[in-house]
Amino acid sequence: MIERVTVSLSATPAAPYDAIVLLSYGGPYRQQDVLPFLRDVVEGKGVPDERLEVVGAHYRLFGGRSPINDENLALARDLRRALHERGSDVPVLLANRHWHPHTVDTLRDVIAYGGRRVLVVITAAYLSYSGSRQYREHLAAVLDALAAETGVRLQVDVLRAFYNDPGFIDANEQAILDAVAELPQGRPVHVAFVTHSIPETMNDASGATGPTYLEQHRLIAAELDRRLRARFGERLSGTTLSFCSRSGSPRQPWLEPDVNERLDELASSGQRAVVLAPIGFIADHMEVAFDLDTEASAHARELGLAVARATTAGHRPEFIDALAGLVLERAAVERDPAAPRRPVVGDQPMAPDVAPAGSCRQRDGVVTGIPVTAGDRD
Repeated sequence: MIERVTVSLSATPAAPYDAIVLLSYGGPYRQQDVLPFLRDVVEGKGVPDERLEVVGAHYRLFGGRSPINDENLALARDLRRALHERGSDVPVLLANRHWHPHTVDTLRDVIAYGGRRVLVVITAAYLSYSGSRQYREHLAAVLDALAAETGVRLQVDVLRAFYNDPGFIDANEQAILDAVAELPQGRPVHVAFVTHSIPETMNDASGATGPTYLEQHRLIAAELDRRLRARFGERLSGTTLSFCSRSGSPRQPWLEPDVNERLDELASSGQRAVVLAPIGFIADHMEVAFDLDTEASAHARELGLAVARATTAGHRPEFIDALAGLVLERAAVERDPAAPRRPVVGDQPMAPDVAPAGSCRQRDGVVTGIPVTAGDRD
């Protein structure tokens, strides 16, 4: 159900925005939703239901309900509370690319209640085609459809990527510290940072106007490694970056190694305790619930590894506070371009408020040319 909102146009810390929209991938709510959801994901690609059921089996292990739904509801609630504590009553709504509430329905609701300007928060911390540009292309198509339907063209801005925001990194650090506490005391611990794999061509394209997807992750991994070594000393046996959720043709190169291959390496080297730290996610997608909690954790135990999984950043107050700060920062900059900006960690630049033309354009070796929203039309 779409949340009903009453838009306030009074001056608040979130002005000029009438609503904040958390835009996510989406996922099924029940067993009956699994195939329709997957058909929505692959619409127009001619994928038969038999192949979809292979992926659907992962969802069915969890009663057909993706954890992302409850995670996003909690994130919206927590962000709304954090903004309220800072003096803003702006509504925080949910939207999904591939399942209810669909983006078109959420934005149609905003229009119906008099909203005309929206800040979209994509639930991905890093820049790549699948985590950034594809959402902007999706928004552009939805806005065109709504303008034709309603005669109203919403102004939609997109919050900048926040992988190098201090609050995001603080949240991941605290999550790892909590996970380490679950492991046997005194045993050396290896922290395996994990993120979603993408094709190498997509990674290369993500660096057309800034650091690549891989470089973004390496910065965060290096900063967390530095902090953890200062905290644990010799108890930290090491950190590594691994990947999960590879899909597509086996002939196409994707970022490696897979997290299960990493676990094999760790066990063969004598490691006996590991933390799986999903630094590439802000919430528990199916990739976390199945690939890490189910598959990788079971594989670690088979190898004789004690294993704990760190929570994703969206569970942590450090991240919620940071996200509220980022939202209000963007609102302040829209009111006054000289407004103060939040700092970033490391030597990579702050992601731009408006994505440069051509950013993240290439997908699987094909250059896309769909215009994107928020002023970054190619």
